[in-house]
Amino acid sequence: MFNDYYKLIKKLRIEKTLSQAYLAEKIGIARTSYIDFEKGRTELNLSEIIKLSDIFGISLEEIKNGLKPNYLKYKQMILSFLREKENADGKIPKTKLAKLLYLADFSWFYKNLESMSGMSYRKIKYGPVPDHYFRAIDELFDEGIIDIDSKSKDGAFLIYQSMSGKREKITELKNSEKKLIKDISKKWKNKRTQDIVNFTHNQLPYLICKDNEIIPFSLITQENPKDVY
Repeated sequence: MFNDYYKLIKKLRIEKTLSQAYLAEKIGIARTSYIDFEKGRTELNLSEIIKLSDIFGISLEEIKNGLKPNYLKYKQMILSFLREKENADGKIPKTKLAKLLYLADFSWFYKNLESMSGMSYRKIKYGPVPDHYFRAIDELFDEGIIDIDSKSKDGAFLIYQSMSGKREKITELKNSEKKLIKDISKKWKNKRTQDIVNFTHNQLPYLICKDNEIIPFSLITQENPKDVY
């Protein structure tokens, strides 16, 4: 399932100045077994890998890809939500869009034990969001793929597809991923931004983590199915 991830774990362990004995105890294996793992001689089982992902605050997808999220896919997820016609004019508040993306990534993990994009989500005041979200929005705007309306009645920035954006092809998403995005969009269509903010803030991943901390994807597996999105 994971190739050479022991190299990434070793790198993160050294950066955090953690001992091999400490990590071995935390994931419930002998120190000698952990040493063999860091040398690439043995594999860890999925539950042990999940414990490591919690310790380092990264997702299984990040471990799998060596901390290389699929940035293009994340941008196409943004476009996919915009194409679901949030309302009659096709505009989605910037904050609400961030929450929809979070629900897609964490809901996908709930079913598949990997996130859709591989992005790392951070707990900030307005909810769980990747550091790359704001960069992605700026880049899509600069590329002429989306437009931003800053003149809404409540002062919210509204995101929508440009004419050029409507011609962009969605190549990175599987049909099953597109369906999940469609289902999430349908549930939250015409709901207030504050409603989805309250929902995500009351989920375990957001509640348990400290401010500005990376949210481990595995926390979503403790949620009730009806509360995933």
